[in-house]
Amino acid sequence: MAIPETSQTTGTDPDAHRAAPKSRSLGPLRMVYRETAKYPDKIALALIALLVTAAATLAIPAGFKLIIDRGFAAGGDPADIGRWFEYLLMIVGVLALGTAMRFYFVSWIGERVVADLRKKVHANLLRQEPGFFETNSPKEISSRMTSDTAIIEQVVGTTVSVALRNLLMALGGTAYLFYLAPSLTLGMTLVIPAVVIPITIFGRRLRNVSRDSQDRVADVGAMVTEVLSAMKIVQAFGQERRETTRFGDAVERIFTVAKRRIAIRAAMTSIIILLIFGSITLLMWRGAIGVSSGEISSGAIAAFVITGGLVAGSFGSLTEVYGDLLRGAGAASRLNELLVAQPGIAPPDRPEKLPEPPRGSLSFRGVTFQYPTRPETNALEGFSLEVEPGETVAIVGPSGAGKSTIFQLAERFYDPQAGTVRLDGVPLTSLDPAQVRDRMALVPQDGVLFSADARDNLRYGNWAASDEEIWEAARAANAEDFLRDLPQGLDTFLGEDGTRLSGGQQQRIAIARAVLRDAPILLLDEATSALDAESERLVQDALDHLMRGRTTLVIAHRLATVRAADRIVVMENGRIVEQGRHSQLIANGGLYARLASLQFDAPDELGTNAAA
Repeated sequence: MAIPETSQTTGTDPDAHRAAPKSRSLGPLRMVYRETAKYPDKIALALIALLVTAAATLAIPAGFKLIIDRGFAAGGDPADIGRWFEYLLMIVGVLALGTAMRFYFVSWIGERVVADLRKKVHANLLRQEPGFFETNSPKEISSRMTSDTAIIEQVVGTTVSVALRNLLMALGGTAYLFYLAPSLTLGMTLVIPAVVIPITIFGRRLRNVSRDSQDRVADVGAMVTEVLSAMKIVQAFGQERRETTRFGDAVERIFTVAKRRIAIRAAMTSIIILLIFGSITLLMWRGAIGVSSGEISSGAIAAFVITGGLVAGSFGSLTEVYGDLLRGAGAASRLNELLVAQPGIAPPDRPEKLPEPPRGSLSFRGVTFQYPTRPETNALEGFSLEVEPGETVAIVGPSGAGKSTIFQLAERFYDPQAGTVRLDGVPLTSLDPAQVRDRMALVPQDGVLFSADARDNLRYGNWAASDEEIWEAARAANAEDFLRDLPQGLDTFLGEDGTRLSGGQQQRIAIARAVLRDAPILLLDEATSALDAESERLVQDALDHLMRGRTTLVIAHRLATVRAADRIVVMENGRIVEQGRHSQLIANGGLYARLASLQFDAPDELGTNAAA
């Protein structure tokens, strides 16, 4: 099942993969809540710490009230004053300890939930068929796995905690204010909206500009990566000056947005200071009159001012927190789409078993297939082919003829819209895809390697292989010599995508990986097309060794590499137009003969003697 179209991107919009969209409701956060609820002990400890810190914060104004009313008012006795300051220090100590505990447990929960979500989403992505990634950009998915989970971590590890703390502070502080001075508190309730509304308005604008600034910074990061990775091309075509100008323009765009952010922040700070301190001054003025008339104590007015500031700040923060929660809900919604996506290629409820021992036969009967992204075009149409156990069948034809599609269907990366594909006589749709792929070994056109050491890249074909088995496979793939010459042997890191090896070396590792797979069916997808003559000879020797005793399907553009095949199947427009041995197809004078005439220079090479 693909991700709904509303969340897909075309890959042409540079801003498409950045910030998570803001949801209009908090409903999607239920998924995050379910993950968080798995750790009730940590939640309980975080809540206890939260209550302690909120209570300690609100107790600080009460401490100042006691210092002023009972310490200074008692005649200034140092011992008496010291006793109340000790009380205040105790509150500060409790606040510090509680804050540390709250930060630890809340941050632990946030990181743990994000780790769990990433693992679940990744595991579900590995279940998806390749067609899923045709309709859903891997870059978009990568964004969800990184930026969206970071937003969720912030929500769980910070935002919710801040929201609860500010809610407790606002409610508890308001109750304490009514206890201290009911008349002043009523006046303050009129002042709070005057402070909160500008904070909300400026905060929203500042958040939007900050996001724009982050996007511009991301542009610069992407540009640096792109240019540095293509430095040879940049210098080869003398485009250093252009790239310098382009980078300078991007940096200036960051500065332009930063100026807007700074101006908004400055204006917001100015207005908030004016409103908060102006309000506090007015309240203190009114309180001073109350103190002079004996209506309220000096300590009470001090506690009132401090608590009033805490309450106003808490209400202001709650408006910001709600915006962050909405953004987190958008991120959770996008991530949940990946979490609940169902694979289009899945095992049946009761999969059949393949016969033992494996025979290695493969059958296509009346197969018609269109790729999900090209439903109007038949990649295969009425395609039928019987491959016998141990037979080597070469598949040739012009680009777009449907050759690679045969491999895609054989490994059940897709299911045909019509017809059946059978492995050892059993329809693939009746089998578990993992069981199907377990009986096949693939050598792709480009030796795909991972950012790991040589050992792990080799044993990808059989993770349980011993070093002895690995060296045996390397020997069979003509890879032993260069592997032993590596600085740390099998423990040598091969670089990203195996960039520390030549193309021929990468391909021989891919062949050794297929040797370790030891599968009855071998799929060779133009395994020598991108190699030089010497590398091609070494790789072809390794392939000849690998093909012995196995059913082999070979896709090739270089016809010289398939002349010795048991059978050559010639395809065009998704159909078989010819099949036979090399000499027969040359004699027929059809498409194969025309393709061969374009590749072989000498007339003799088209004949039977050359084919032999």
